[in-house]
Amino acid sequence: MRKYEEGQDKKLTEVVCNRCGRKLKVENGYLREECVAVDKTFGYFSRRDGASMHFDLCEDCCDELMALFAVPAETVEETELL
Repeated sequence: MRKYEEGQDKKLTEVVCNRCGRKLKVENGYLREECVAVDKTFGYFSRRDGASMHFDLCEDCCDELMALFAVPAETVEETELL
């Protein structure tokens, strides 16, 4: 879950893991640790047709969730980070 300052700048002020509730480190409007951010708008043929959702997961919660997968997520090691 993300919170932003009011006004035109909309500076990021807080990021909370939606699963465990831990506050992630935010400095000067920038997230200073990794998290998984999911933005999804459901389309036709979905029970949630037209609904949008957003949530954030810290790395620990992401690891715990992926451990439950019947088919492992594809992981590729990147040699250059942008």
